[in-house]
Amino acid sequence: MTQKSFMPALYELVRAYQAFESYSAAHIRTLGLTSSQFDIIATLGNTQGMSFKDLGEKTLITKGTLTGVVDRLVAKSLVRRVASPSDGRSQMVQLTRAGEVLFARVFPAHLAYLEQVFAAWSQKNLDTTQAALRQLRDVFYAASNNLKEAA
Repeated sequence: MTQKSFMPALYELVRAYQAFESYSAAHIRTLGLTSSQFDIIATLGNTQGMSFKDLGEKTLITKGTLTGVVDRLVAKSLVRRVASPSDGRSQMVQLTRAGEVLFARVFPAHLAYLEQVFAAWSQKNLDTTQAALRQLRDVFYAASNNLKEAA
């Protein structure tokens, strides 16, 4: 049986992510934020807040890094920690009024910045890419679930 090589696809996936991250981060810096700070502000926007666990899962920021980034956002009065209404042992992270104002300014600006790149693509290319990435994500989720079941 001929083995398919996934390495070229893996290489392009990584390079595409690196190019995206570089382009995105350059704009985020002009907004006065780091990429991690922007991720937290964007994730908390239009929510009542979320637990550290949920925030870490949605942003993919590790627990140790997340704590430090939240600390810096608290110092800037952009987020606050509040007791969880469902579990007194844990805390929620919420945007402050200043954080909400910042979200309302930077999130649409960053989407418009990213849209400039995607505007060059046809709807067919966007749809095809979305479908391929969804399939790839599903394959990884299935593989992860298989590992958890085997453990």
